[in-house]
Amino acid sequence: MGHPIFARFYERLSVRMDRAGVTELRRAMVAGLSGRVIEVGAGNGLMFAHYPPAVTEVLAVEPEPRLRAAAEAAARSAPVPIRVVDGLADTLPAAGGEFDAAVAALVLCTVPDQRTALAEIHRVLRPGGGLRFLEHVLAEQPGTLRRVQRIVDATVWPLLAGGCHTARDTAAAITSAGFTVDELHRFRFPPDGPTSPASPLIRGSATRPGRTEDPPRRRWP
Repeated sequence: MGHPIFARFYERLSVRMDRAGVTELRRAMVAGLSGRVIEVGAGNGLMFAHYPPAVTEVLAVEPEPRLRAAAEAAARSAPVPIRVVDGLADTLPAAGGEFDAAVAALVLCTVPDQRTALAEIHRVLRPGGGLRFLEHVLAEQPGTLRRVQRIVDATVWPLLAGGCHTARDTAAAITSAGFTVDELHRFRFPPDGPTSPASPLIRGSATRPGRTEDPPRRRWP
């Protein structure tokens, strides 16, 4: 699944976004994680530097070849062991209950089928495992911005932004997928910049309910 033009644009844009404040959001997203983690839609690997030492290994899934190559380079200097693999959110290359946590940063807005992607994340997490998320979402209040989001999603935005949909109610979708949302922050980014369809974001955490006994652990070959 290659989108070379968007991949080049995203590499530059993601660095600018990190400098504008996304670095702090990434760090907050993964704070306190431990054990085995799956990162869905790893992009060019900008999350890797922020994983805490208690994370024992990360499986980073990225389907776009150019971004995956950049992620592989970033993994070599990461503070925790990271393996970057090809794969899609709707068919994650992992066994059921294999991970203690999942990370999704600006990816649930781009997946073709959000329900299937969330079902896959739910499947690969152990009972009691956590999901950390940072996503573009539908504006919280009805009004002009919501209308603009729906118009651009139905026309040019997904083509220009690598499949991104700005008008998804991702918090509701996470709950519908069987997760319990533990923490949810709504904000606009950049906080002092112009408003765009991609300005409303959420960051938070959710838990796959269930008993927390350790499942069998599969090691990668």
